[in-house]
Amino acid sequence: MTRSPSLARSQLARVLPFALALLAAFLRLAWLGNLERHVVETIAIALGAGIIYMAALYLLEHSPDTRRAFWLVLLASIAFRLALAPERPTLSDDLYRYRFDGEVQALGANPYLVRPDDPRYAALAPRSIRQIPGHEIRTIYPPLAELVFQAAWRLARPGPALPKLRDGLASGSAAFKAPFLLADLIVLLALAWWTRRGRARNYQLALYGWNPLVVVEFASSGHFDALALAATVVATMLIIGPRRVVSTLLLAAGVLAKAFPAVLVPLWLVRLKWPRRGWLPVLVASGFALLCAWPYRSALPVVLTTFRQYRHSFRDNNASIYWVLQRVSHSHQLALGFGAGLVAGLALWAAARRLDPARAAFLLFATIPLVAPNAYSWYFTWAVPFLALVGASRYLAPWLLLTILEFLSYEVLIDYRALGTWHFQPLFLWLTYGPFYAWLLWIALTSPGAPWPSRGQRIPASAVPPARPSSP
Repeated sequence: MTRSPSLARSQLARVLPFALALLAAFLRLAWLGNLERHVVETIAIALGAGIIYMAALYLLEHSPDTRRAFWLVLLASIAFRLALAPERPTLSDDLYRYRFDGEVQALGANPYLVRPDDPRYAALAPRSIRQIPGHEIRTIYPPLAELVFQAAWRLARPGPALPKLRDGLASGSAAFKAPFLLADLIVLLALAWWTRRGRARNYQLALYGWNPLVVVEFASSGHFDALALAATVVATMLIIGPRRVVSTLLLAAGVLAKAFPAVLVPLWLVRLKWPRRGWLPVLVASGFALLCAWPYRSALPVVLTTFRQYRHSFRDNNASIYWVLQRVSHSHQLALGFGAGLVAGLALWAAARRLDPARAAFLLFATIPLVAPNAYSWYFTWAVPFLALVGASRYLAPWLLLTILEFLSYEVLIDYRALGTWHFQPLFLWLTYGPFYAWLLWIALTSPGAPWPSRGQRIPASAVPPARPSSP
């Protein structure tokens, strides 16, 4: 990166007001406290933050990178997360389930055999967990996630001087989020390291670090997806080099935290040249999986039953392609099968073509929420760090727009809070997905050619913007 003071002032001066504006938006969300109670204002602030975010990315991409601007991007990213980290999650109830599973394990029970509405554990479940769908279903979270939940509960459990609150999480809810906040920070620091090595530009670091959806879903709501995401991002960086045992182990950790990274397994096996070679990474990863699953082995007979119950109870939540197919065909199985088949086909295609791991990860993690019957807003964070690794792409701006429009999906909380009904309005589904699919169609019709930079192409961090700049 250039150290010219004049250039440093130039890029720094351009983006500093946007960093301050984003920080003000996140502080405003923190000041609201209960975001569910103020969901309309929350959506408005988040959409405004999205506009600021897109403008900041444009300015970062189209100005020469500098060391000072790099540090601004990194430190501002951390500040955004610190603004929301102390808050109790209110946009999502998932953290309640994580906590319940962790406390059940601390009592010596198997979370795969216990439901939150089990009368034997009534004293453990906070009142709000009974208000969300699924309290009658056993947990479906993978074993590594459950082990982390147990560790998080031991970290966050209140002592004698800090009694439990009956209306929500324990007083230490911020402490319970700590492993997930740390995982998000690992992703951020990994991307910062990638940038400092000259393999990415400042705007690519900001692409993840300043994304409002990423900040809210991880720092405020504390979704555990950050665990699997951190493992998968670092695994993707390492598989390119010689550290294939560590990379495969991290990919296994990602799968054991959440199932999404399993779609990368065929590509990993091809890159390991398995079964002719690569037996050591596969054996190490298999041993790690067995070690994580062993404490829960008694629940093996009921796992498939629980998964079928979940699939029956949870569907059509903020879905797009699935929503259309299901209404046209009147068949859940057909719509579900189309999505599963498409993702599986793309995974095998990426492996057969030996696609760059970051590009394959973006393609697959972007496709999953678009075809899934459940496309919760935090699912769309998965593609963001891999898009940051890839950099320039004609799909960059449409996907980032979609991450911002996903805040509209929280309109479901309006009726849920007032009437107790959980239903995504078709109008808001069109407002969320319509601009994204329209933009993709426009790109397909007007921008023929390769959607990615050529294989192995690196964009210098100090590159001067082109005469005709691409979209941010």
